Amino acid sequence: MILAAGRGVRFGAAVNKAFVELSGKPLLLWSVEAFRAAGVIRELVVVAGPREKERVEEILSGIAIPHTVVSGGERRQDSSLAGIRAAQGEYVLVHDAARPLVAPELIRRVFDATLKHGAAVPVVPVRDTLRYVESGFLSGELVDREGLCAVQTPQGFRRDLLLWALESANERGLSLTDDATALLVVGKQVATVPGDVRNIKITYPEDLKVALAFLSSGG
Repeated sequence: MILAAGRGVRFGAAVNKAFVELSGKPLLLWSVEAFRAAGVIRELVVVAGPREKERVEEILSGIAIPHTVVSGGERRQDSSLAGIRAAQGEYVLVHDAARPLVAPELIRRVFDATLKHGAAVPVVPVRDTLRYVESGFLSGELVDREGLCAVQTPQGFRRDLLLWALESANERGLSLTDDATALLVVGKQVATVPGDVRNIKITYPEDLKVALAFLSSGG
């Protein structure tokens, strides 16, 4: 399942970020082709903006994978829930269209861990020094980065488990930043696998330059 319904306000483009091109291809298509190359999926569900489903269908027209395009909601978790309800498989991998450089190897790694544990996400260790900012100044309190990580997508889940967790979060009025959080707040464990520093999220225009640098270096 690929989430492509976000408005990408911080990116500042006139179109949905999923349609922004990287080296001549929409960001969405990069992810779709990576999942096809991974060889572990049987169907593709793309969650699009209600007015953008036709555009997504055009992008997917040459992809030889059974696919469904559904409308997303106001929040990320609403879009995830719409996609999960449309999915048919026992397991689901949820990915952000804004991460175009996801590697087939990473997809398979997450998939294998999901089969074993029921839920798994890729993570990369935090490398930078972390501090809080108070009123525009650095706090004297240093955040211990031991064990801290940045969480990426795709995130893998047993479909019925994620469906229950998302519905439970909505009933409780919780706001989620990713799908793994839905499981954590209901007390379920989520396994981790090594992520990939090249699997960056395109949030700002300059992130495209970083992605192009990875591509030009063979990454």
